[in-house]
Amino acid sequence: MVPEDLRDFFVASAGVAGALIGLLFVAMSVSADRLAATEEAAPVHRIRAAAALTAFTDALTVSLFALIPGDDVAWATVAVGGTGIAFVVAALLSLARLRLLWSRRVRDALFLVGLLVAFAFQLVRGLQLGEHPQDSGIVDSIAVLVVVCFLLGVSRAWELIGGPSFGVRQEVTALLRKPDDETAQQSAN
Repeated sequence: MVPEDLRDFFVASAGVAGALIGLLFVAMSVSADRLAATEEAAPVHRIRAAAALTAFTDALTVSLFALIPGDDVAWATVAVGGTGIAFVVAALLSLARLRLLWSRRVRDALFLVGLLVAFAFQLVRGLQLGEHPQDSGIVDSIAVLVVVCFLLGVSRAWELIGGPSFGVRQEVTALLRKPDDETAQQSAN
């Protein structure tokens, strides 16, 4: 049973998930050449697109089922958690088959493992809610997992479209190298 105070959250989440799925389809259309390419990076782009879609669809499904009166949210949570786990396993197997799992794509593999953990936690919380339908704390944690799915999906979609990436290591390295470059440019002027 979904507590009344979470109803507005799930209404908003369903709307956000629908909008993000639509935007993802637009991004996939714009990036169609990257997704269809035969180069080494193409399978990674396809997995990124599928990961974003899986995360957004998870959030949409849980949110919509949470709005149906009754206990349907527990079993919807179990179903999408299980589906998400199956997706991650398939994606990791695909990366392993293409010998990309332990190459420079370790970051993608680690992201998939994080997604696996989120889906596994979701599956467990759904099962617990099925056993204890009146426990609003479980529904609260499922709502938090919806937010996590949004964040993971947005992260994957950003990488899919080639958005800039900033990391502490990258920025510190650039900062340490930059003064030498600026000194050389000032000496030349």
